[in-house]
Amino acid sequence: MGSSCSRPHSLNEAEATENAKSADIDRRILQETKAEQHIHKLLLLGNAYLLELKRLHIFLIACLQIKLLFQTGFDETELRSYTSVIHANVYQTIKILYDGAKELAQVEPDSSKYVLSPDNQEIGEKLSEIGARLDYPLLNKELVQDVRKLWQDPAIQETYSRGSILQVPDCAQYFMNNLDRLAEVDYLPTKEDVLHARVRTNGVVEIQFSPLGESKRGGEVYRLYDVGGQRNERRKWIHLFEGVNAVIFCAAISEYDQVLFEDETTNRMMETKELFDWVLKQRCFEKTSFMLFLNKFDIFERKIQKVPLSVCEWFKDYQPTAPGKQEVEHAYEFVKKKFEELYFQSSKPDRVDRVFKIYRTTALDQKLVKKTFKLIDESMRRSREGT
Repeated sequence: MGSSCSRPHSLNEAEATENAKSADIDRRILQETKAEQHIHKLLLLGNAYLLELKRLHIFLIACLQIKLLFQTGFDETELRSYTSVIHANVYQTIKILYDGAKELAQVEPDSSKYVLSPDNQEIGEKLSEIGARLDYPLLNKELVQDVRKLWQDPAIQETYSRGSILQVPDCAQYFMNNLDRLAEVDYLPTKEDVLHARVRTNGVVEIQFSPLGESKRGGEVYRLYDVGGQRNERRKWIHLFEGVNAVIFCAAISEYDQVLFEDETTNRMMETKELFDWVLKQRCFEKTSFMLFLNKFDIFERKIQKVPLSVCEWFKDYQPTAPGKQEVEHAYEFVKKKFEELYFQSSKPDRVDRVFKIYRTTALDQKLVKKTFKLIDESMRRSREGT
């Protein structure tokens, strides 16, 4: 059930492109291991649950945040290049919701909640057809009126509340709240728009940066790699990164009630647990520092007051406390403790003294991202200096 906020190319073309790019980068990584000892390699891991994306979206956000924080930022041309991506996100999101409403109306006991008005059904068919295209028209006032009318239909709102089973992207609410601005003739995406956008990438992806910024010298230089997280890809890349200095593992803690895109019988958090356990046991990481990002805290904060943490098998022993902010912190600390326990259970005795840090993150929060990367930099420095 569900789709994603990106458009895949033909399978053979995508695989050929990905394999070619990956092979080229793999060779270069191996060649650079000895030549660039001053560059510290960071490997980003996590579940790439959206199969069509072939990539955990957190890496794209990380790249954008790094560009904004530590590099030159975006010029007008770069910002404008995201216009078509953002408009595509809108069409794809409304298609997911319309198609989801039709499916829920067929399978749910209280099916009437998911039935749209006749007029909106006609609009839904039109927008769903657009959302299935390879090329999308730019948004205009007329199309925005259609999107808004469909979005405001009670059946679509009821469907949106079931987003955890429909793979509705996190960008949905943000873009629907900004439809008029997105459709302006002279629309120029903002930095926040770009950070919310969903875009597809292929193969091994990397970005190099210094937490001190490009204009300051003397700081440590890091190269961040993302290699995807699908089950069938892990053994393809794990041997390539024996020289990494740290693994950044991203766990989306808000996804405790959601299932995988490629396997609707598997809970995303349970899959994250399995992957984290597997990575911790790899020999190539026996002396590697681990940085655990408990990400999407902003979404977790809202969801935990509506959906009990115990819906996830791993958290079935959770006991809630008082509602409100106290409950949010209590639930977060419970999840954090679960990951800490898993780390020590899965690490051999001779590995438990490697650096292990946990960070609460919200990838769209620029100040928090900057603070987190600086903390990682400080931690890595102390580790290398033996303090």
